[in-house]
Amino acid sequence: MPASDSGEARGTLTMRVPAMPADANAAGDVFGGWVMAQMDLAAGIRASERARGRVVTAAINALSFRRPVKIGDVLELYTNVDKVGRSSITLHVEAWAQRYMTHEKVKVTDASFVMVAVDADSVPRAVPAQD
Repeated sequence: MPASDSGEARGTLTMRVPAMPADANAAGDVFGGWVMAQMDLAAGIRASERARGRVVTAAINALSFRRPVKIGDVLELYTNVDKVGRSSITLHVEAWAQRYMTHEKVKVTDASFVMVAVDADSVPRAVPAQD
């Protein structure tokens, strides 16, 4: 994977999504909240696979933006399960932008997400042991 200034992505590619005009301000910069929402979706996908069921976001730690995402870029989300507790799963999520019409990739941000496995009544439940 070609990348600039930040080396290689850490984790498993979990999502790819294009940045569209509705996701950006008048200058073409994508809203940080949109990027964070995509990261939350990727964390939820990976955590629900590991938990074998429903999960909810409990915390997002230390998210700061390094580079902008522009209209037309493809946002790539990489996830890595760092820790599994009784009912929680802590994941590292990295967001990379593949620049529009190029193969250049730059790291946009990363953060730690804590997801909690819940049952149908939204009560925390144990995360199953890994096979």
